[in-house]
Amino acid sequence: MNLRNAEVGKEYIVRQIETDDEELNAFLFSLGCYSGEPITVISRLRSSCVVSIKDGRYNIDNNLAEAILV
Repeated sequence: MNLRNAEVGKEYIVRQIETDDEELNAFLFSLGCYSGEPITVISRLRSSCVVSIKDGRYNIDNNLAEAILV
């Protein structure tokens, strides 16, 4: 299941990041979003969602949310 389909308020563990873009992988890694890390969807907007990773909250678009498998 990807993050876009995840339930709001429930904590998940990132299984993998499905992308061929190394720059995107590096960006997510800098946020603390990598395999084995907990992630929680805080809220959902029309074209994005707010997630909690470690001690930070980030707004990510739906395309990026689809690349994060939980």
